[in-house]
Order: sequence, then structure tokens, then C-alpha cells
Amino acid sequence: MNRIQSIIPLFSQFENYTGSDLKKDLIAGITVGIMLIPQGMAYALIAGLPPEYGLYASLVPLILYAVLGTSRHLAVGPVALVALLIASAVSPVAETPDEYIAYSILLALMVGVLQLLFGLLKMGFLVNLLSHPVLSGFISAAAIIIGLSQLHHLLGIQSVSGGLHEILIGVVTQLTGVHLITLAVGLGAIVMIIAAKKKLPSLPGPVLAVAAGILLILLSGLDARGVTIVGAIPAGLPAFSLPLPDLDVARTLFPMAVAISLVAYMEAIAVAKAIQQKAKSYKVDANQELIALGTANIGGAFFNAFPVTGSFSRSAVTFDSGGKTTLSSLVAAVVVASVLLFFTGIFYYLPTAILAAIIMVSVFGLIEWHEFRRLWGLGHYDRYLFLATFAGTLFIGIKEGILLGVTLSVVMLLYRSARPNFAVMGRIPGTKIFRDASKYKTEEEQEVLVYRFDAPVHFANAEYFSGKVLERVEEKPGLSTVIFDLNGVNEMDSTGVDELFKVIQHLADMGIGSLFAEVKYPVRSIIRDAAAEETEFNFYMTVDDAIGSLRSDLTEKEKLLHLDTH
Repeated sequence: MNRIQSIIPLFSQFENYTGSDLKKDLIAGITVGIMLIPQGMAYALIAGLPPEYGLYASLVPLILYAVLGTSRHLAVGPVALVALLIASAVSPVAETPDEYIAYSILLALMVGVLQLLFGLLKMGFLVNLLSHPVLSGFISAAAIIIGLSQLHHLLGIQSVSGGLHEILIGVVTQLTGVHLITLAVGLGAIVMIIAAKKKLPSLPGPVLAVAAGILLILLSGLDARGVTIVGAIPAGLPAFSLPLPDLDVARTLFPMAVAISLVAYMEAIAVAKAIQQKAKSYKVDANQELIALGTANIGGAFFNAFPVTGSFSRSAVTFDSGGKTTLSSLVAAVVVASVLLFFTGIFYYLPTAILAAIIMVSVFGLIEWHEFRRLWGLGHYDRYLFLATFAGTLFIGIKEGILLGVTLSVVMLLYRSARPNFAVMGRIPGTKIFRDASKYKTEEEQEVLVYRFDAPVHFANAEYFSGKVLERVEEKPGLSTVIFDLNGVNEMDSTGVDELFKVIQHLADMGIGSLFAEVKYPVRSIIRDAAAEETEFNFYMTVDDAIGSLRSDLTEKEKLLHLDTH
């Protein structure tokens, strides 16, 4: 049974399941299902797809994740950020509306296969390539682009796209053509959603705005006066179909498929772990989450879904509504399926300005101004990673922005690895403790240099390691001994060992001895294995022990000198 539960986590969720739990799952599922309808349609617009495809993406993926996912509250489905990435990936490739839809579905298959592969190979660590400042800068800029990309729906003007400057120029040149009634409808929806969130948090504001918008058009006939509406939505569930296997297109989409798979997973796992900490009743398995998301996207691709991931807002609603298991996701899928089967006609009169309002309000909270202020206050180079990713995404493009951020993260990682921290150590007065002499008030050891290196010694920083040792030796004439404090060195490769031996020999040629303190076993082993058989090394548990050995040797010499003179 445990084996089955590890493969299908859904089964493990029903131990001690009660009627009260079922009631809570039903309430949470119905609430999230109702939220999914306007959000799914809105996010389909961001992706450049007809609204019904947002509902298709809210069916099969939810069912598959509910069976395989380990988070009991993660609400999978369309999200704004992934929708924007889809548009960025597909729009340069597709030439017709049919191709656009086909390539978006193909992208879901590719993302799913990548996520499933990463999960099976336990490669969840790949998301670490997206450092938090990079992801924060990317999400903040993407949120601004998403919000501004909906301005044409809100203003009733021609579609505008591109970077921030291109969108603003496109809007400014069309200001004389703004449709004031459409603008009033959109602004009214924004006010309603924000007011509902503050005054009636138990009621989903987007759903209220959708209902009000439909009633407004039905009662006033404003669609005849230029207010754009969604129009006919095909009734019925999405049919099974094979995604278009175009290898040339797949090769073109592959870089963005990798980016989407990682960004989607990072968004989902961040939400899942945040809610898990609140729930404290289960544990999220990161690799199983990759498998679950991958399977959800693969399955969804066979039923006309675009790529999906976990939604923060809907997951929070699931938790706040008392959801106990992923059964709530199954209930949400049933709600969406019911709408597709029986109620698509209701949404015929839904103004697109309402959907734009839903998007703009939802993405506003994604702009992480507080994170930038925090990074700037820290004074760390992470703030420049944030700014570079933010500016690149905002002005150059979505794909280019995230690529720039990842590249800078890797470059900074390599730079830090090649130029790690080092210190000349001194004794804190009256203790056996040694600390960085440039940061603490310490006693200077006569004729002894204590040198600490705070990183593995490898091919990228070996010369830096030896160079800094010799620089410190030149700054302190009259040395008799260098003590290498290797507490911060967890490993050493062959290049690092060779460079260490060169330093030891160079010091010996200068008449300076070498001792080693706080050397970890793997490092001590490779030093001994790489050295010649007749070579001996002096390893000590602490720096104080190493200095004590020097004093002991000095005492023995003084005794011998005393005997010789008498």
C-alpha cells in the first residue's frame, strides 16, 4: 500500500478522512472552480488564445495533479506569468490563428515532458539557476508588461504589444480613439474587484465583476454602442487530439519550453511550500511535484490545454476555504466542466474590458517593490541582478530578460567561486579563538601568519588562493611559519592540490614552514594521496594547537641551547 501511495499520493490523503473534511473540500473546490472561470478566460487572452482555451486548461491538468501532487492545497491551472511566456514564445513563430493554437498546445506537451524528465531524474535543483533576485526582477517586470498589455481592452483601442516603451507609444498615439464607455466599464470593474477584496473578502471580486458586466450588457445593450464582448464560446468538453508534432517548430520553441518549465515549477513549489508551512499536516515532495506538474501538462496537451502551473491566489483560497485534500481540485474541474457543457451561453455578453480589469488587478500584486527596497538596503550585488533582469524584461523582451538574468546569475556564481573570501586571522585577546584580523580587535602572532580560505580550492580559484597567500607573506617580513586554516575548504581538486604544493615549496625556499589546521577529512585525504611518499604534513585540530606546537618546538630548542652553553 505504501508503494501505491508513493506513486499516487492522492490515496494517502484519505486516512482518517471524515464527512466534515468532504464538506470543506466541496466548498473549497466550488469556490476555486468559480474563480477559475473568469481567470482562465482572462489568462487565455494574455496567452493570445480564445477565452475557451483558458477553460480547457482548467480541466485535465487539475485532475491529473489532484492524483499525483503532494500539495493538498496547490491550485493548478492557468496563471498570468506563464500565459505571458506562452505569448512571447509562440507569437514570433505562428503565422495563422490555427498555428498559434496548435503551437501553444505543443508547448504544453514540451513543458510537460521536460518537467516529467526533471522529476524522474530528481533534477529539481535546476531551478536554483533562477536566483531569487532574478526571479523577483523578472516577475515584477512581467507583471507590468501583462498589466499594460491589457490597456487596449480597457481603452477600446487597437492592440499594442512589445516592450514598455513600445506599449506606451502605441497607447499614446491612439489616445484620441479611446472608447469612453469601454473605459468606464473597465474602471468600474477594477473598483468593484478592489472594493470586494477589502470589504467583502469572502466573495470573489472577479466573479462579481463578471456577473455585473454580463448584466450590464444584457440590460443596456452597450455592445451595440461599441463595447467589445467575448462573443460565442463553443459548448462542450475539449476533444482528445494529438499535439502537432512539428520538429522545426519544436526546436524553435525549445529554449522557451525550458524557461517555462523552470519558471512554472519554481512558482508552483514556492506556493506549495508556503502553504505547507501554514498547514503543517503534510510534506511537499519537490521531485514528485515536478512529476505531477509534468504529467498534468502532458495530459492537458492532449485535450487542448496550454501550459499551466500552481496559482498563488487560488491556492490561498483553497487553504482559506478549509480544503483538506486534492479532492478540492477535482471538484473545481467538475465546476469548469459544467460551465463548458451547460453555461457557455451566459458568457457571450461578457465585456473584454472586464477580463482586462481582472488581469490588471491580479498582476498588480506581483510587482515586488518591497523586495527591491530590501535588496537595495542590503547593499549587495543582488540588487543589480534584480535591476538588470527587470530592465531587460521590461524594455527588451520576456525571453531576453529571463535569459539575461540567468546568465548574470551564473556569471556571478562563477565570479564568487573564483574570487572567494579569504582572511588573515588573529587571536581574540584572552581566548583560543581566531577571527578575521581586519574585522575584529585581535592580537598579532609574532613570526606567524594564519591564513584562512573560505571556499573549495579548485581550478578556477587555485592561482587566486596561492597569490593571496604570497601577497600576505610579502606584507609581513620576518615570518617563520604560515598556518593554513582550511576550515572553510570542503573539497580540493587536483589543480588545487598542485597549487598548494607549489605554495608550500615556494615558502620553503624562502625559509618559511607550513602547518595546517582544521582540515576536513576529504581535504586531508587528497593532500596525503597526492603528495610524495616521503613528504610529511603537520595537521592540527585547531589553529591554537598549531601555534602551541611552534612554541613547544621553540622551548625544546632553548633547552638544547642551554645544555650546550653549560
